[in-house]
Amino acid sequence: MPEEITQHINFDELNQNAISQPLIKHIYTADPAVHVFNGKIYIYASHDIETNIPFDDLGSHFAMEDYHFFSMDSPTGEAKDNGVALRVNDVPWAAKQMWAPDATEKNGKYYLYLPAKDHDDIFRIGVAISDSPVGPFTAQPHAIKKSFSIDPAVFKDDDESYYMYFGGLWGGQLQRWQNGKFNAEQPENPFAHLPKDDEPALCAKVAKLTDDLLEFAEDAKDVVIIDENNKPLLQGDNERRFFEASWMHKYKGKYYFSYSTGDTHFICYAIAENPYGPFKYAGRILNPVVGWTTHHAIIKFNSEWYLFYHDSSLSKGVTHLRSIKVTKIEYDEMASSKQSTPTTTFQYEASNADYDFFCRMFPNTSANKASANNSRQHDTATRH
Repeated sequence: MPEEITQHINFDELNQNAISQPLIKHIYTADPAVHVFNGKIYIYASHDIETNIPFDDLGSHFAMEDYHFFSMDSPTGEAKDNGVALRVNDVPWAAKQMWAPDATEKNGKYYLYLPAKDHDDIFRIGVAISDSPVGPFTAQPHAIKKSFSIDPAVFKDDDESYYMYFGGLWGGQLQRWQNGKFNAEQPENPFAHLPKDDEPALCAKVAKLTDDLLEFAEDAKDVVIIDENNKPLLQGDNERRFFEASWMHKYKGKYYFSYSTGDTHFICYAIAENPYGPFKYAGRILNPVVGWTTHHAIIKFNSEWYLFYHDSSLSKGVTHLRSIKVTKIEYDEMASSKQSTPTTTFQYEASNADYDFFCRMFPNTSANKASANNSRQHDTATRH
């Protein structure tokens, strides 16, 4: 694991040269979901803690117990910690592992969507409500009916409809729900029940929310990502297929679904004409960062676009002790005559330091071996 192979890395130099610094340094934060409410930026994040739980591919060492949420007057301003907004002990249905949350607003009320394992060790997604965007939040007594897996991302469309995108592989348990009910066989094996490499990839899920934002208004549907031949991505295409960390934003009438590829550590995106898709794969936004996980949010603030993300540079490579960062993102209108491609100088410059670090840490990963050359060739071709 990273802690065992980072002794040769000069983190002081790495952090000094990084284009983005951690927004919060007094605690560890991750998985940013970011929104603008009433002209102010609010960050809904995981609160990473040290638990001394052994590392595994189920993510057991990500044992978060509460949420702290943060507010900013601008992306270049100070991030204010507004204190504990909700604890796992205050959520009746939840037992442990408060993972990546999200939030939205409707009619002056703020709705927090949180994944956690219930008392049967199954990930569910619940709702908590507050009169303030930073809480404290009061949890509903039960999880959302028919909810499962992790990483909720709630998107408000222009017609005032609200949609939740969610799901995550391995420890996120998405692969255990292929037949509509939880498959509890081989509970310690994160790779059990995955499709074969030549089969269609498992998809994120999307469901429209009810008017009160407390339940699904429909059964969850697959967020299908298609390739250049309009065929669904395959499970073995792990540099493009979905793994976790859904995010949705809209740009010039198009729906941009972005996500993490998980074990290859990229943030990629795909574009559709409607919130259900299908979404056509369009490229990468972010190369691998320090640490195993990668998670992000994209927002518009004062006519400019920003990418929020996390890495483990502050903790010097401890993969479950992460820190949120932000950088400006731009759309390269010349990249394609048919679509606008979100690119950022972070991808090509700042991330290269992290990317090179990642490659030295994990020389045998597919992200390093199979895609490093292709990625850099693509980056050179699309640099602007």
